[in-house]
Amino acid sequence: MKQKIYQVDAFTTKLFGGNPAAVCPLASWLSDETMQNIAMENNLAETAFYINEGDHYLIRWFTPSVEVDLCGHATLATAYVLFNLEAHQGNEITFISERSGILKVTKDTDILTLDFPVDIPVRTETDIKINSCFNIHPVEVLRGRNDLLLVYNEQSDIEQIVPDLKKLAFLDCRGVIVTAGGKDSDFVSRFFAPQSGIDEDPVTGSAHTTLTPYWASRTGKSEFTAVQLSGRKGYLSCRLEGERVKISGTCKLYLTGYLSGFPE
Repeated sequence: MKQKIYQVDAFTTKLFGGNPAAVCPLASWLSDETMQNIAMENNLAETAFYINEGDHYLIRWFTPSVEVDLCGHATLATAYVLFNLEAHQGNEITFISERSGILKVTKDTDILTLDFPVDIPVRTETDIKINSCFNIHPVEVLRGRNDLLLVYNEQSDIEQIVPDLKKLAFLDCRGVIVTAGGKDSDFVSRFFAPQSGIDEDPVTGSAHTTLTPYWASRTGKSEFTAVQLSGRKGYLSCRLEGERVKISGTCKLYLTGYLSGFPE
């Protein structure tokens, strides 16, 4: 069987926006080395691999350099592939990740909604090491399960921030989220993760499992519009529901194809 591969732009309404992810349907897991090599060759922020197990799908995610615990945009892209190209029946998909548990995606017309576990960040002290990573210092620092969350006064700070990627790579975290209230949205963010092989991630669904409870605690609201201010930009709707976060967006298909070097 030829090894299929799809590439999908997630959290965008137009091609060449949002965050591109590769998606590979598998009959069984390839070796970790092979999946890592495919992700490295793709050179995208994430490559997702999934296996159909009947009533659910197993899923794993790889950056060009490491396997990660959770990835929102690649899960959204995988759901898009299943709903539109791989004949999944119904309007709900259940994924199971050995690292993140049960993850669901629902479909309402072209809007896909992730159902992810919440990640409530805890305030921590800033330090010289964190401040030295950016040209603008944060007003608040928090730590989530995997990421640091740096809070700034206004959207212009997020637009003008310049990271020192070499210094960032030595921080003890998956990546660093920077955020502030938005001008035309409830909040904005950017995400830097050179320690995970991604200098700046265009749109980071999983970061919004941390951002949503933070902004809920700040505002008392439970529903938000969000924009990730990368060069490609990403647009998300987020809703806090107890211990889960619902993250919605749309996708655009970029390519379908086959990987060479696999058995026919």
